[in-house]
Amino acid sequence: MRVILQRVKSSQVTVNDEIVGKIGRGLNLLVGIAETDTDVEINWMVRKCLDLRLFGSEEGAERWQKSVQEIDGELLVISQFTLYGDCRKGRRPSFDRSAAPTLAKDLYNRFVTKLRESGLRVETGQFGAMMQVSIENEGPVTLLLEREAT
Repeated sequence: MRVILQRVKSSQVTVNDEIVGKIGRGLNLLVGIAETDTDVEINWMVRKCLDLRLFGSEEGAERWQKSVQEIDGELLVISQFTLYGDCRKGRRPSFDRSAAPTLAKDLYNRFVTKLRESGLRVETGQFGAMMQVSIENEGPVTLLLEREAT
């Protein structure tokens, strides 16, 4: 499982010119599911996303002291199968390591459900749709989180 985590002032996702998810201060999560992912990877990633200290004690503070939970932040979760695109050979990416759509959707939905159990506001895009994502990155802070099945 791979997640591009971005600390944001705001973020929103649009499908067919309609806003389907929008948040204020918090985290934008672009989520890629691998064919080998299970609940083990989902649970690890949920904890990591919720617990990482990426925010100052107050807005604008420089030190990374608080997690998204501690600031009562918001989460926007977007499915992104292209995170498993392999561009090493040829001119067209291979997506062989990405989970099949049915499995990916199931694991993505479990990930979102577990994030919602935190009590934070969680918004999403639309799985499998062509989406436009607007991100006002704060910092900028962008991290790649990865948890491979063992």
